[in-house]
Amino acid sequence: MAKIPVIEQCTVSYKENKDFLVDRLEVYLEQNKNLVFPHRHNFYHMVLFLAGGGSHEIDFKEYAVERGQVYMMGPGQVHSWMFQGEMKGFIVNFDIDYFKTLLVQQDYVERLGIFSSLTESVFVLDEYQLREIINLFSQLLELNDRVTTDLQRTLLLFILLKLDQAYAPSLEGKSLDYHLVLIKNFLALLDQHFKELHLPKEYAELLFVTPNHLNAVCKEYMGLQAGEVIRNRILLEAKRLLILPDWTISQVSYELNFNDNSYFTKFFKKIAGITPEEFRRSQWK
Repeated sequence: MAKIPVIEQCTVSYKENKDFLVDRLEVYLEQNKNLVFPHRHNFYHMVLFLAGGGSHEIDFKEYAVERGQVYMMGPGQVHSWMFQGEMKGFIVNFDIDYFKTLLVQQDYVERLGIFSSLTESVFVLDEYQLREIINLFSQLLELNDRVTTDLQRTLLLFILLKLDQAYAPSLEGKSLDYHLVLIKNFLALLDQHFKELHLPKEYAELLFVTPNHLNAVCKEYMGLQAGEVIRNRILLEAKRLLILPDWTISQVSYELNFNDNSYFTKFFKKIAGITPEEFRRSQWK
């Protein structure tokens, strides 16, 4: 059975360095003209739009392109482009191990708010922030031509921190305390075990908390009960599989450990409001 294509950094990088790429968006698009189908990356990916139109889609949510918009994506997310007009901006791709020799805390980058699965990492910079970030991207592009790896890594990290500072997440006003750590750990476990573990009590046991406490923290930070978070993660994976033309509904149901097609269809329709078949048709228009 086919899988959603996983694009590796080396396949989209047309420069010498295969674990890092920075370029003008218009140059990147010219070099990767056919990269418009839904796909995943095995690397980190970010784009800053300066001109152009159309839209892009991340995990089945569509965003209209606008000047100053930034989007950040971690490995594994599904996305596609539907651009219009003359696109301008910057794009940066970097491997998951790009900062390995620079940072003591290996998960430092993935713990930044801009790469958090708690909130959507699509936001718009104001003009002051935009001028500063354009200048930094331009410097990063100049360093890329000189292949000065340590300076590249340091400047890229600085850019990520500036963007993280500019980002206005929905959790604004909530303290970065133990509860936020608990939520992040819950989401990490959910990504690993959503196919076989479907109940809040199963995750609560792994996190050494009570189901009631996990529910309360999820409600405070995400506005959802833990069970809803779990079901939404399963739904997302179902959508990722349903866009594959050679997967049957039965195969998707089996992959997600549902007992039968009927139960899977009821589950999908209850949350998404449409059947798996209707969702598939809407994506194949």
